[in-house]
Amino acid sequence: MRDNYLTVKGYGESEIIISKSRFLTYIERAESEEDAMLFIERIKKMHHNATHNCSAYIIGEHDYIQKANDDGEPSGTAGVPMLEVLKKQGLKDTVVVVTRYFGGIKLGGGGLIRAYGKATTEGLLAAQVVERKLHHLMKIVIDYTWLGKVENEIRNSAYSLEEIRYLEGVEIIVSVLKEEENQFTNWITELTNGQASVSFESAQFIEFIVK
Repeated sequence: MRDNYLTVKGYGESEIIISKSRFLTYIERAESEEDAMLFIERIKKMHHNATHNCSAYIIGEHDYIQKANDDGEPSGTAGVPMLEVLKKQGLKDTVVVVTRYFGGIKLGGGGLIRAYGKATTEGLLAAQVVERKLHHLMKIVIDYTWLGKVENEIRNSAYSLEEIRYLEGVEIIVSVLKEEENQFTNWITELTNGQASVSFESAQFIEFIVK
């Protein structure tokens, strides 16, 4: 299972005009090829009268699904440069559709490649790129006499306190980067003079916007 990767935060759209042609970009996260194809079909139906609805997507932990479609533009001038933008930015699980309404001026092969690449880049700015980092939710079980000290130390640390459960003993749930699990466990053990029980509860991805 991947520990961290880049993708888009969610849906985004943008528009640019190049030599009187309108390029409308639509981007979404897609965790399966079916998701990507459904998104592409939705945009194509929305713009059924457009000159072209070009698309690209990259899916899977090892980018094992990569597809590009020029939708009538000269071969390699639309879908491929769109896919290359996704790959260059290191994105995963992302689908993009660029809809073109022809403005009457031909751009040529090089012009099309630049136009579709720029349209994709602009769409990514609208959708926002995020880094998803795998965190472990760690459960600390302590006696109530330790609560004040432990809670205060955690809140003043880089770790994220997610929940406090007031049971027979106190259970504190803390979000910790996977690679920092052992360091965190040792810290809590030292902090409580060995009086705390620290265990793994579950795993989750937390997203951070990439500036």
